Amino acid sequence: MTSVQGTAVDILTEDGTADAYLVHPVDGQPRPAVLLYQDAFGLRPHLRSMADRLAEAGYTVLVPNLFYRHGRAPVFELPEFIDPAARPEIFEKIVPVMQSLTPELAMRDADAYLRWLAARPEVADGPVALTGYCMGARLALRTAGAYPDRVAAAAGFHGGGLATDAPDSPHLAAEHITAEVYFGHADEDASMPPEQMERLDAALTAAGVRHTCEVYSGARHGYTQADTSAYDAEAAERHWAALLDLLKRTF
Repeated sequence: MTSVQGTAVDILTEDGTADAYLVHPVDGQPRPAVLLYQDAFGLRPHLRSMADRLAEAGYTVLVPNLFYRHGRAPVFELPEFIDPAARPEIFEKIVPVMQSLTPELAMRDADAYLRWLAARPEVADGPVALTGYCMGARLALRTAGAYPDRVAAAAGFHGGGLATDAPDSPHLAAEHITAEVYFGHADEDASMPPEQMERLDAALTAAGVRHTCEVYSGARHGYTQADTSAYDAEAAERHWAALLDLLKRTF
């Protein structure tokens, strides 16, 4: 694996300054960029380690604190091992913050993140890839539709609410997507039931989007997150294989 260098950075947005983590191979040569969208627990050591692993594979990776309007990371006080069942008060704090990040605000921020990456010397010219987890999967889908000329690939893992009946459901972005898309659904995930999986696949198919949607048997919502009770090592490694294959095909 390639040696990498990570650092804290600040990104100017229309609404303030988003703190973020940037990591890239130590040689400093321009590499394809990956924008990594966090889960609900936010920018923390585990997400930095995930970004490091991607950078070791030869990419420049940015992980923004999506909740920057509520403070710099860590926005929430979290235990080293997160078990929401044992600590229900965690979500009592997180849910209002999540809900405050509307699709409009998130896509305005996405524009800032993509512009910032395009100006960095560590980033190769051309479109970027996206990967998102939990709520980040929704943002990856929305971003691929909002900025099709700037996104070559988009992946989402254990995403919830990707294809609802709402008039602003993320799956409605499919008609604008030009990227190749991959989704790894958890089959034990009440936030992404089979009917939503089918609706998402149908929307991507109807729009002619190159895509793969797979169900990870026995996996729970959050299966990639090693610092949580939902972690599933086998499913997480399957996710890494799928994500790296997508990036190799893209760049």
